[in-house]
Amino acid sequence: MLPIGPLMIEHRLIEKMIEVIQKEVEVWKRKDSINPEFVDAAVDFIRVYADKCHHGKEEDILFRDLQKKNLSDEHKRIMDELIQEHQQARKTVSEMVEAKQRYIQGNKEMLPIIINCMEFMTDFYPKHMEKEDKHFFLPCMGYFTPEEKDSMLKEGWEYDRNLIHEIYKEKINTWATNSD
Repeated sequence: MLPIGPLMIEHRLIEKMIEVIQKEVEVWKRKDSINPEFVDAAVDFIRVYADKCHHGKEEDILFRDLQKKNLSDEHKRIMDELIQEHQQARKTVSEMVEAKQRYIQGNKEMLPIIINCMEFMTDFYPKHMEKEDKHFFLPCMGYFTPEEKDSMLKEGWEYDRNLIHEIYKEKINTWATNSD
C-alpha cells in the first residue's frame, strides 16, 4: 500500500460526515435553530479526525517529506494551497465554536454565523479532498523511492497508534490548567 492509501480511505469517512452535516444544516435552516450537541460532535470530528489525525499525517509526514524533494512548481503550489486550506478550516472551526458559545448564551444572531461555518466545511472538504485525490497525492508518490514510501506508511500507522494518547494528554493538561 502507498502512504497515500490510508489518507484516501480517511477521505471517504470525512465525506460521510460532510453528508451528515449537510442534512443537519438543512434541518437548522427550516427550524431556525441549531442543535448545539451536534455542533460539538461535528467540531470534535473535524478537529480530531479530519484535522489532528488526517491533516496531521499529511502535514507531519507527507508534506514534511515532500519539502525535502525538488518539487515541480505545480506540486509546490498545490502543497502550499493545501496547507493554507488546512489553516482556513482550523480558523473556521474556531469561529464556529465561538459563535456556538455565544448562541447558547442567548445570542441568536450567531445562528447564521454557525450555519455559514458549517456550510463552509461542507463546501470546502469535497473540493479539498478532490484536489488531493485527483491532482496531488498520486503524482507526488513519484518523488519517493519504494523504501521511502514504506517508511512513510509505517510512520503513518505509528502516528495513528499514538494519537489517542496524545489527545487525552492534551485534554488532561487543559483540564488540570483550568482547574488551578
